[in-house]
Amino acid sequence: MLNKAWFRTGIAILLTFLIIKIFMEINEIFYPIIIIVKSILLPLLLGGFLFYICLPFQKMLEKRKVPRWGSISIIIVALILIVVLFISIIAPVLTNQINNLIKNIPYIQREIQHVVDYALQQRDRLPENISQKINDSIESISGIVTDMLTNLFSYISSFVSTMFLLILVPFFLIYMLKDHERFIPFIARPFKGRTKWFVVNLSKDINQTLQSYIQGQVTVSVILGVLLYLGYTFVGLDYALLLALLALITNMIPFLGPWLAFIPAATIALIQDPMMLVWVSIITLICQQLEGNVITPNIMGKSLNIHPLTIITVILAAGNLGGFVAILIAVPTYAVLKTIVRNVYTHRQSISSSANRTVEDDPIHDNNLK
Repeated sequence: MLNKAWFRTGIAILLTFLIIKIFMEINEIFYPIIIIVKSILLPLLLGGFLFYICLPFQKMLEKRKVPRWGSISIIIVALILIVVLFISIIAPVLTNQINNLIKNIPYIQREIQHVVDYALQQRDRLPENISQKINDSIESISGIVTDMLTNLFSYISSFVSTMFLLILVPFFLIYMLKDHERFIPFIARPFKGRTKWFVVNLSKDINQTLQSYIQGQVTVSVILGVLLYLGYTFVGLDYALLLALLALITNMIPFLGPWLAFIPAATIALIQDPMMLVWVSIITLICQQLEGNVITPNIMGKSLNIHPLTIITVILAAGNLGGFVAILIAVPTYAVLKTIVRNVYTHRQSISSSANRTVEDDPIHDNNLK
């Protein structure tokens, strides 16, 4: 039984949970290490995120015989220009819309309450169980929308301030662009033989998974954000830039993200003009159809090969465990874990088949069979 894969896997899982439990009970000893890891983790994640976005441009420049230092310099200058452009052109408009939204939050809350009151007045015409469900849903949605509108400015301001305070991000990005080919050989250096090939293949698959997800999802989100902004501006929706930027960010969450962005847009449209809600719904439907049937299949395809139900389950679980940040990293984390499990299974299968071939080719084994 000790040689069975399921037994070893179970023992490994139990030992992992035991180590985690012991670590949590004596975390005071490792508190300085935890602080250091927390300080480095976010810049490292953002640096890796920017690395995967910039990597195609670096490859394109180097195909045109631009040296490594030249491609890195061009990318850094381009990023600085994008930040300057955002601060000088987009940020003032965005700040003005945020300030106007904050000033109008009391009015928006009153209008939401009026809608809720009207809906509650109509519930007497419905069966009791249906009216109760509608009542609970309206109160829940009202609370969610109110909280989102109330905390929107604090979320955006804290996000922007954090982005500007993370001075380590450019350093991580520069070194990743400079030495990214050396990472996999460095990881595989301590290993030998078949294990080394396993580590190399696993690292390549993880790199490909993250690259496909980040590059594809960012491209899809930017296209969807631009389409929504053009549509919102065309119909005259208030806070069009702010709502389109919110849609761009939330669309990083597959399947659920676009609908999370639709809730505040629909709320503001309903308060602005009931007919505006119809236009916003039409624009959202058109953009979602384009995104689901044209943009995403052509950009991302089936690179992750994860069932939509699995993605929704992972996102909901991550939201309960770690909030919005956990939701953002839930799907790529699951994709990486799936890649690891698949590679481990393939590696074990190759070892088993190789061992079987060795036994079958053994002349002593053949004589015993005879």
